[in-house]
Amino acid sequence: MTAPSLDVITIGRSSVDLYGQQVGGRLEDMASLSKAVGGCPTNIAIGTARLGLKSGLITRVGDEHMGRFIREQCAREGVDVTGVKTDPQRLTALVVLGIRDDKTFPLIFYRDNCADSALDVSDIDEAYVASAKAIVVTGTHFAKPAAAEAQKLAMSYAKKHGRKVAFDVDYRPNLWGLAGHGAGEERYISSSEVTAHLQKILPDCDLIVGTEEELMIAGGKEEPFEAIRAIRALSNATIVCKRGPMGCVVFTGAIPASIEDGIKGPGFPVEVYNVLGAGDAFMSGFLRGWLRDEPLETCCAYANAGGAFAVSRLLCSVEYLTESELHYFLKNGSPHRALRQDPALNHIHWATTRDERTQVAVNTTHAPNLMALAIDHRAQLEKIADDVNAPRDKIKAFKLLAVQATVDVAKRYPHLARGSFGTLLDGTYGREALFRAADHDLWIGRPVEEPGSRPLDFEGGGSLAAKLNEWPLIHTIKCLCFYHPDDPADLKARQERELLRLHDAARALGRELLVEIIASKHGPIDDTSISGIIERLYALGIKPDWWKLEPQATATAWHNIERAIAQNDPLCRGIVLLGLEAPEEDLARGFKTAQTTKLVKGFAVGRTIFAEPAQQWLSGQISDEKAIHVMADSFDRLVQAWLQARQ
Repeated sequence: MTAPSLDVITIGRSSVDLYGQQVGGRLEDMASLSKAVGGCPTNIAIGTARLGLKSGLITRVGDEHMGRFIREQCAREGVDVTGVKTDPQRLTALVVLGIRDDKTFPLIFYRDNCADSALDVSDIDEAYVASAKAIVVTGTHFAKPAAAEAQKLAMSYAKKHGRKVAFDVDYRPNLWGLAGHGAGEERYISSSEVTAHLQKILPDCDLIVGTEEELMIAGGKEEPFEAIRAIRALSNATIVCKRGPMGCVVFTGAIPASIEDGIKGPGFPVEVYNVLGAGDAFMSGFLRGWLRDEPLETCCAYANAGGAFAVSRLLCSVEYLTESELHYFLKNGSPHRALRQDPALNHIHWATTRDERTQVAVNTTHAPNLMALAIDHRAQLEKIADDVNAPRDKIKAFKLLAVQATVDVAKRYPHLARGSFGTLLDGTYGREALFRAADHDLWIGRPVEEPGSRPLDFEGGGSLAAKLNEWPLIHTIKCLCFYHPDDPADLKARQERELLRLHDAARALGRELLVEIIASKHGPIDDTSISGIIERLYALGIKPDWWKLEPQATATAWHNIERAIAQNDPLCRGIVLLGLEAPEEDLARGFKTAQTTKLVKGFAVGRTIFAEPAQQWLSGQISDEKAIHVMADSFDRLVQAWLQARQ
C-alpha cells in the first residue's frame, strides 16, 4: 500500500464569510464587513494546516472573484487545492454574520444553488482520497442527495485503501430545510428524517465529533448521554462530545455509567466573543493529535485550546491558532481571559500568519533577498522639478518610469525567488505607479509620514486608521522617523507616541509595518546607538515586521542590532538598508559589512539611482526610454553588489 502524502482531506462546504465589524449591533445595522474563508470543512482544512498537518480539500467554488479568493487563500495557508473544482455555472456561497451579544450570533446563509452544494461523485477521485491518512465528511453535505452520494463514495474509497473516516456532524437545521433563511444561528431542531440520514453514516466512521445537540440529532435522542449510547449501538467509532466551556469528553469503547467518566483533557475558561467557527477550530486541534496517534488527553487539550482561541476572536479560519501559538499557550497560558487582548499571543499569531504576498519568498538554495528601488520621495523630487522649472505634476509620470525600471531589472534575475524585488512608492505622486506595481510580483512599501517631519507626523492629517484602511493589504506601511538617542525627552515622547499609534493601527487593520530609523542626521552615533533605539521601541511594545536602517560602520554595531532584535522579536522579518544618496561604491562597502548578520535581507535605495535621471528627464534632456534604461542599469549594479556581498 502506498504511503499517504497528506494527513487529511476535508469534504463539503466552502464559503466567503462576511463578518459585521460593529460588535453589539444588529445585523441590519452593520456598516462594514470583514472577509474570510469559511465553511466547516474548509475551516478545518485551514485549521489543520496551521497546526502542522498536510491537509487537502474537496469542494466547489464559483468562477468569479470570491471563488478565486477561497482557492488562493487556501493555497496560501498550505492547503492542497487539487480537489477544489471551479463550477462555471454557479456562484460561490456567502455567509453574513454578526455579534449581537455573547449569546446571539445572527447569520444568513446565501447558498441557493451555490457552487459547493453541487458537489457530486464526479468530484471524488479515488487516487486523491487514497493519498490521505483520513478524510473528514460533514453533516450538512448529506442534506443534498448528490453531495451525499459524493461523500459516501469518498468514504468507500477511504475504507478500500485502509484510510480513516472522521465525521463532523456539523448540524445546521436551516440547511436541512427545517428553518427559514433568518434562522441561520439555530443550532438544534429535532428531526427523525435527519437522524435517519445520519445514522446510515455512523457505522463506517472511525471518529464522530459533535456538540451535545449535534450528537442528539445523530443519536436520535433528546438527552446528550442517551444519544451517545445510541451512537455507540451503531458505531465503534471514537466519539467526541464538545461541551463548550467545559471542554470535551471522549469515548473509545463501551459507554460508562456517567458522561463524566469519559476521557478528558484540560479545559480553558475564556471570555466568549464569538462562537461561530469554534467547532471547526476544535476539530482541527483534535485531528492534530488524533492523526499523529497522540494520547486522547493530548488531542483534547489541542482541541480545547483551538476552540478557546476561536471563541475569543472575531473571524473564523483567518484567526485560528497556529502551531507556534498552540505550543506557547499550552506552556505559558495567558493572563487574559479575553485571549484577543494578550499582546504576546497576538504577536505570535500575526507573525506566523502574515500574508505571503507581502513576504520575501525563500527557496532552498538562496537566502531571502529584498532589493527595492525607493521612489517614495516627495520633497526631494519637488525640489528637482522646481530647480528645472518643470511642473510638479510630471513627477507622477517619472514614478511610472521608475516602476518599469524595477520590473526590467527583476526580469534579469528569473532564478531569484518571487518577491525578491520591490519598490517604495507614495500615494501623493505615485498613485498610478502603485496601481502598475501591483501588476507585477513586486514587494510594495508605502510611506505614511509627513516628509521630513520631526517630531514625526503623518501625511494628510485626520484619522490615520481611516486612511490606512483604504490601502491594499499588499502594501507594507513604511514610516521614517528621525530619532536620535540624545533627543530631548519631550521630542522622544511625542515621536514614540506616534509610532505606538501607527503600530496599533497597523495591527488592527492587518497591515505589515516597516519602521525606518535615521539617527546620523541629528548627532553622532556609535556602535550602540541604533541597537539602543531598537531596544527602546521594543520596550514600548512596538514590533515592526521590518526595520530599515542606515549602513553601520562596524561589525560590532550590526551584532548589537542583531542581538536587540533576536532577544525582543525573533519573528521579525529582517532589515533592509537605506541609501541616503551615498555613492554606489559606499553602498557596496556597506552591503559587505552588513553580511555579519543574517537579519539584513537587502536594501531600499532611491536617490543614488534616480536623482540624476530625474533631473535630466524633468528638464527634457532625455527620453522615457533613456530614463528607464539609466535607472535600471544603476539599480542592477546595486543588485549585483548585494548578491556578490551575499556570496
